[in-house]
Amino acid sequence: MRAPCRSAWPRLAVLVLLGPAAAFAQSAGEVERCFQNPSACASGGGGGGAAPPAAHAPVATRPAAPAPDYATVLNSSDADRKKIQESLRTLDKYNGPIDGNLQSEATMKAISDWQKGRGTPAVGKLTPPEAAQLNAEAARTPIRRIEPPAQAATPPAAAPSNADQLKALQARLAERRKAAEPKANAAVQALVGDLKAYVAADGKGVAGDQFAGFAKWYADNKAASRTFGAIAPVVDDYGDAKAGAATSAEIGFETKQGTNTYNQCLMFAWIEGSPRKNAQIFSCDDVAAVEKWKTDQALKSAWR
Repeated sequence: MRAPCRSAWPRLAVLVLLGPAAAFAQSAGEVERCFQNPSACASGGGGGGAAPPAAHAPVATRPAAPAPDYATVLNSSDADRKKIQESLRTLDKYNGPIDGNLQSEATMKAISDWQKGRGTPAVGKLTPPEAAQLNAEAARTPIRRIEPPAQAATPPAAAPSNADQLKALQARLAERRKAAEPKANAAVQALVGDLKAYVAADGKGVAGDQFAGFAKWYADNKAASRTFGAIAPVVDDYGDAKAGAATSAEIGFETKQGTNTYNQCLMFAWIEGSPRKNAQIFSCDDVAAVEKWKTDQALKSAWR
């Protein structure tokens, strides 16, 4: 008879202590069998031996997200950058100049405010998709027009009457004449002084030299044995001309012949200077000749 194997259970106890109980689900008989014949369990056939642990598979890693592309918008055309500013203005985010500068403080703040409203990072710069979304949002926003405040319609002013226009014209002429009066009176009085001096010198002096027609007139009256009395001036016109200040004046002469007294009138016209220039005399009745002289001198009347 075969002797019992007394050393099997102590060895079994050692195996149990070497590993957790869950790793050895086989029965005590199977353990004993494997212990007696290790080759029967080495291949795993019927032994239920634990398989060697599998090697760990490599853990897949996610690629890093690319950095946002802000350079494309910042380096876009001037027209595209200005359009972004116009879109920001349409959305009430920007009220600065439309100059295409997307890196100005005001423009970056406007972009940040728009990004905050969308719940995206407020960086103050735009990626191409964001720029497209901004422009599209502005295009959908209706333009608000500022209407001028309503004003009560005022009836058109009535056209001035002819009488009112005449009064206004007379007032303007009076103002111009008042301004020119001192110079005009001074010019005429200087002429009267020369005329009186010429008569007193019995036909000698600058008056006859400058006004050849007056010298002839004086000689004719002298030959008719007429004497000369009062000389009364009246300013006819005064103003600027192409060659200087132009003056025309009616000069009334009182002449006597025996018991007869004659009142004669001559129109003197000249350009101020020393000596006087373009000096002419006319009959006071020859209005057309006097007006032609004024036209020739390009007189701009300040008198009438």
